[in-house]
Amino acid sequence: MKTNLSSQITLDRVSQRYYRPGGNIERSVLTRFEKLPTDIYANAEEGAYEVALKIAQTIRKRQQEIRACTMAFSGGATLTEVFNQLIRMHEEEGLSFHNVVVFVTYEYYPLAADATASNLNTLKEQFFNRVDIPAQNIYPLDGSIPQEKVNEHCMAYENIIEQLGGIDIMLLGIGRMGNIALNVTGSQRNSHTRLVLLDPTSRNEAVKVFGSEPNVPICAITMGISTIRQARKIFLLAWGEEKADVIKNAVEGEMNDAQSATFLQMHNNVQVVLDLSSAAHLTRIQRPWLVTSCDWTDKLIRSAIVWLCERTGKPILKLTNKDYNQHGLGELLAIYGSAYQVNIKIFNDLQHTITGWPGGKPNADDSMRPERAKPFPKRVIIFSPHPDDDVISMGGTLQRLVAQKHDVHVAYETSGNIAVGDEEVFRFMHFIRGFDKLFNESKNEVIAQKDKEIGSFLRNKTADDMDTADILALKGLIRRGEARIASLYSGLKLDHVHFLNLPFYETGKIQKNPISEADVEIVRALLQEVQPHQIFVAGDLADPHGTHRVCTDAVLAAIDLEKEAGAKWLKDCRIWMYRGAWAEWEIEHIEMVVPISPEELRTKRNAILKHQSQMESAPFLGNDERLFWQRSEDRNHATAELYKSLGLAAYEAMEAFVEYHPL
Repeated sequence: MKTNLSSQITLDRVSQRYYRPGGNIERSVLTRFEKLPTDIYANAEEGAYEVALKIAQTIRKRQQEIRACTMAFSGGATLTEVFNQLIRMHEEEGLSFHNVVVFVTYEYYPLAADATASNLNTLKEQFFNRVDIPAQNIYPLDGSIPQEKVNEHCMAYENIIEQLGGIDIMLLGIGRMGNIALNVTGSQRNSHTRLVLLDPTSRNEAVKVFGSEPNVPICAITMGISTIRQARKIFLLAWGEEKADVIKNAVEGEMNDAQSATFLQMHNNVQVVLDLSSAAHLTRIQRPWLVTSCDWTDKLIRSAIVWLCERTGKPILKLTNKDYNQHGLGELLAIYGSAYQVNIKIFNDLQHTITGWPGGKPNADDSMRPERAKPFPKRVIIFSPHPDDDVISMGGTLQRLVAQKHDVHVAYETSGNIAVGDEEVFRFMHFIRGFDKLFNESKNEVIAQKDKEIGSFLRNKTADDMDTADILALKGLIRRGEARIASLYSGLKLDHVHFLNLPFYETGKIQKNPISEADVEIVRALLQEVQPHQIFVAGDLADPHGTHRVCTDAVLAAIDLEKEAGAKWLKDCRIWMYRGAWAEWEIEHIEMVVPISPEELRTKRNAILKHQSQMESAPFLGNDERLFWQRSEDRNHATAELYKSLGLAAYEAMEAFVEYHPL
């Protein structure tokens, strides 16, 4: 069973020669804008394996020399792939870590002496407890030390590094603000180990460790930039499209204290290791025509023309031969003969992505439409990772599909219970008590007992307490009720609303379990029952909580199993990927865009507002203070404005989709 198919979605079909150049000369040409040596792999697994291989070689070399191998790293999702490879090498290839010394690059502060949530405990779970590193060889920073002793502790930490001969390998991820370790904005290049005040983004990223943002400490003790730069070898790793912007700045940007990763440009032995998604905004991937002659595909031509429109401030049909030549796109003139020929091709290409019939228009010529006219009506499944992603991401399209008489199902893949605040439970318990009092004279003993138990637990709840099974069930019930109301408002039949409650999600914690066969089989059973002609699935894999990626992997794995089994329904099915609150598809990838009128946009907003528990208290809002309905509307407005600026029809808003082709 393939459970990582989302990592193999290469939307722009990037030519391998852009990220795997054939020789040093070609590499030097392609990487002329890159200030750090950068290796790009097709997926995270390949990149992590290469890094783990080099680490293992260094460890074994030090063992032959009867010397310690000193390393420094911290916990986090990015390094997990490397840890897993090293653990496999330990278990299957006999790689021993008995000579490895590890310095943990940061710890949250302040922590209770017996705190279970910490960076060190994350590392123990991810790595230390699964290999044979001696406990005395692990040097963490102490988040429970009294404040008056922090400076002394930091100096002692630096002294131990020096006494052990420095650090052989520094293994780093990169934060959403471009930080390495917890060197937040403003960190200087000469900084050493010290206490720092965490910025909102860093605290938001730590929610996976501490369960909720109020539980995250306000400070951290972190290894400084100068200390990091003294390591003999530095690996900087990044996976996923959410890191594409900060990687571009770190690799191609100027050094600045706003993004501490840029200071790695001062080191003479850094290796940046990326997957294609995190490398997506590097010049050689996103704008290859600026560094080399191109393998011109339709999507790459579209990307180049949209970029040229932005650079010149012109719509497509006003671009001239001079514009092409002045901006390095003369190759296209040589291929097509004139600017007009390229312009009209791309204009028509984009024009044909626009449709008011997302399920296909019956009895119409569909040769230039993104969806087929037949069959009509279509059976449709919209997979929604959380109980509100359907309306946030494609609420206008959903209502259009229902209005055009398609047989629409919505499948909510997770309960979404951890995103419900405790105050919502109090509010609903108050209603239940009031209902019992009005109609049953407060005689229901179950209500009285549960109200007492739940109320007592929530009033005395501490940062380390996980919600009880009863509270999680109530929070799930709250989200289920909101989803039902929103579905009714959107015109769906309630018997077409499915709550899958995929098991991977039900941990009661931010950190979820890996996808399993049980998750995939639940999705597969629904596919077999409905046998859809259209599937809509989440494509916003940069969501900060990671749930969307796992849910999408479950759907794609189920589709893959059906394909292997020769399912007949799949031959007449198209799969569309949407994006939600976090980002929009780049225009070169868009294959279907659905216009939304002002009235339809207002209706979409109202459907989102039915999810009352998510209006203000939802986790992972990050530094963006806009609520989900505001983010969604702004994104839809921006897509419409982009199409308008290119010279196409002006609409109030648009929802965009990309087709997924099963591998």
